Parts: sequence; structure tokens; C-alpha cells
Amino acid sequence: MIKRKNRRNGAFSLLELVIVVAIIAIIAAIGIPRMSRGTRGAGDSALSGDLAVLRNAIDLYKVEHGSYPSADTFADQVTKYTDSTGTTSSDTQTTTCYFGPYVRKIPSLPVGAKKGNTGIADKDGDGVGWLYNATTGEIEANCTDSEKDDAGKQYNEY
Repeated sequence: MIKRKNRRNGAFSLLELVIVVAIIAIIAAIGIPRMSRGTRGAGDSALSGDLAVLRNAIDLYKVEHGSYPSADTFADQVTKYTDSTGTTSSDTQTTTCYFGPYVRKIPSLPVGAKKGNTGIADKDGDGVGWLYNATTGEIEANCTDSEKDDAGKQYNEY
């Protein structure tokens, strides 16, 4: 009768280690591209959400005042209490200034070369993150036509 020695002393064989490394490599090959897309996709989602909030504030302002906020005083008119003519008060509601506020603060632009800017104006300039047309109430990201998301859609067309 042949005696078998128990050669296993609790260590892994080279084959077992190669299999584990191969499995980890496969998981990394699948997961890393998906995770790296996450940061770019987050900016795209933030842009959509911020535009929805700003557009909603503009619509609510128009319903209560009968006109769109002024381009020059947009930030004050949507973040502070206003009267029926759009004149702002301090940060407290008064008997004449009881409309609004519609947003707590103007969000910063989350994408593009002007990322981080919070200014709102009718044309490009220093610190302008959002382009606003007071005649039509349209607002868009202050991005060039060449700045696009991964699907090829221009940020200024969101």
C-alpha cells in the first residue's frame, strides 16, 4: 500500500493564484471604464438639473409678475423677495415684497471651459456661466458649440 503524504500546508498553488489574478483583471476591465465615465456623466446630469431649476424659477417668476426677470438683476429677482414690479427687498418678506424667492442661490456652471461661474447675463463675459434672454425667458449654459457631452450633444443646447 502506498502512503500519500498530505503536501498541502495551507498555501495556494501557483495555478490558483493565476486564476484569481485573471478574474480580478476581467472585473477591472469591465468596471474601470464604467467608473471613469461617472464623473463626466455627473457633470452632464448636474447641467440638466440646474437648467431645470433655473427654468422653473423663471416660469414661476413670470406667472407671478407677468414678465420675465430682468437680465441685469436676474440673480436678485429670483433669490430674494420681490414686489409685483420686481423690485427686491432684503432677505426678509415684507407686506409689499412677498413674491419668491424662487431659488436659494444661482448654481455654478458644472461643465465646459467656464465651469464654476455663476454669473447670468445676456452675453458672454467674465464670470458668466449662464446666458439669459429676458425677452423670451430662455436660459442656457455659457458654452461654445465645440463643448459637447459624450453623446455629441452641445452643452449650450441642453
